[in-house]
Amino acid sequence: MSTSNAGSNSGPTRSIVSQITLLLGLVVLWCLLWGKADVLTIVTGIALAVLVSLVFYLPAVQLSGRVNVLWAAYFFGRLVVDIVRASAQITWLVTKPTYRPSNAIIEVPLSTRSDLIMSATAEAISLVPGSIVVDLDRANSVLYLHSLDTHDEADVERVLREALGTERRLVMAFGSRDDVDRVSARDAGATPTARATEGNS
Repeated sequence: MSTSNAGSNSGPTRSIVSQITLLLGLVVLWCLLWGKADVLTIVTGIALAVLVSLVFYLPAVQLSGRVNVLWAAYFFGRLVVDIVRASAQITWLVTKPTYRPSNAIIEVPLSTRSDLIMSATAEAISLVPGSIVVDLDRANSVLYLHSLDTHDEADVERVLREALGTERRLVMAFGSRDDVDRVSARDAGATPTARATEGNS
């Protein structure tokens, strides 16, 4: 009897935890987009997160139930470093007299099957200046990102490695065991070959 009750109560409890986690994630994303975490930004982030959850349908997201604190700290620390470094690089590019624009749309095949990790990877990549995700193929776990200053295959492969590195850090921090196994198997083999469409715009 007690086992049955525990099983029936685990569903609603897990749903509540999932909703709270997603609301907190939206608030954190809002603060990152504004670049600050003062009282006004947090309050408006909470209000917006609640409004989005009530007005727009959000498909159920399965949480992995695991958090690796060290990998999480590494992910956020590396994200800050990438943002600062990329900001300096973009500043140098726009002030460089000999800069020749050359951009590309790059296909990035991910290993994760989690909608949450996939979305978080796309958001983390887009937060770094110089790259932004323009499309996401949820069924095939593929991101399409626009990258600045991409002149040749070496640049494309560099962007691909950086994107897959972001996914790897997120999976190791918050992903399921299955996702960890997929990423580890990918890292043990060859890095996927990137496909890119280059342009001068």
